[in-house]
Amino acid sequence: MKKIVLFAAAGLMSLAACQEKAGYIIKGTAEGVADGDTVFLQKQTEEGFEALDSVVVKNGTFEFKGTPDSVAVSRFVTYMKGDARMAAMVFVEKGNIQVNLSPMESRISGTPNNDTYQKFMDEYQKIGKEMNDMYQKIKGDTLLTEVQRDSLMEVLDKKETEGMDSIYQLVSENIASAAGVHLLTMFGSSFEVEKVQPLLEKIPATFANNEDVKALKEHVETVAKTSVGKKFIDFTLNTPEGKPVKLSDFIAANNYTLIDFWASWCGPCRMEMPNVVAAYAKYKAKGFGIVGVSLDNDVESWKKAIKDLNITWPQMSDLKGWQCEGAALYGVRAIPATLLVSKDGTIVARDLRGEDLEAKLAELMK
Repeated sequence: MKKIVLFAAAGLMSLAACQEKAGYIIKGTAEGVADGDTVFLQKQTEEGFEALDSVVVKNGTFEFKGTPDSVAVSRFVTYMKGDARMAAMVFVEKGNIQVNLSPMESRISGTPNNDTYQKFMDEYQKIGKEMNDMYQKIKGDTLLTEVQRDSLMEVLDKKETEGMDSIYQLVSENIASAAGVHLLTMFGSSFEVEKVQPLLEKIPATFANNEDVKALKEHVETVAKTSVGKKFIDFTLNTPEGKPVKLSDFIAANNYTLIDFWASWCGPCRMEMPNVVAAYAKYKAKGFGIVGVSLDNDVESWKKAIKDLNITWPQMSDLKGWQCEGAALYGVRAIPATLLVSKDGTIVARDLRGEDLEAKLAELMK
């Protein structure tokens, strides 16, 4: 379920690849837009969006023409007026590109990269809706029994796995294209390192200096340093009361310690917490310990969640949210995320949840 968090970020990162110069035409319509209104062609920067071109809507349509220097993912066709905003990410490449702007679901088509990306978006949104509907049912249906809730969680986990497998397959099939590389930079941190590395090696040389590709390579290197079989990396954060504590203090105190990255605002984390509570109650006497590493920003929200979720094990955080120093050391980009560490400091498993966590603990603590 942690990938949900990642789904909500689709389309916000950028990449570019050199390609032969050739003309492009971007034709489009915009739902509810009047003649005389302006549509912009923009690129995304660290500061926001920068306008590259603009055209006036005429007879209900708009059209951009140009000669691209590169295939650019971070190009957006955007309409803004008052509180209204519609946008579509496009690959500016040679050919005729069709854009249909809509408040609910903008669409792109007409050239290879745009067709590939739209195909992905259609499948991704379908799976995402199914997962969200199921999650809301599990979260909000108070009449569900524990057995029914567990059954739905299993179905949801299966749907998540199928969705990520589908994304991986599409990326693999299109890794030589801008669309495929873009999708890899978007979702690569959700795949196992062993699956990402071969794809990185297949990326065309024209993408080698792209910032998103370089960031993904750095992430893979970070995760590899904390993969199964490696020694854990120590760090110091604060307890909810503000006292500095070391991760190593908890590792040394238990036969096995689960490092649980979570946050009070993380829905999937809260859904998973009963499984963690149950595992702690069952195996605590056998030397199983947990240390929670919160990606919260607000200490009071953190404390309230600890109480509400019946969390009784040690907690630590620097209250920096996604900039948490501990999370960065382990390449954590989505939560919940876990590492299981033995007393001698060896990482024995990553990202165990639910039945997988129970099965691993049963195996280790016979």
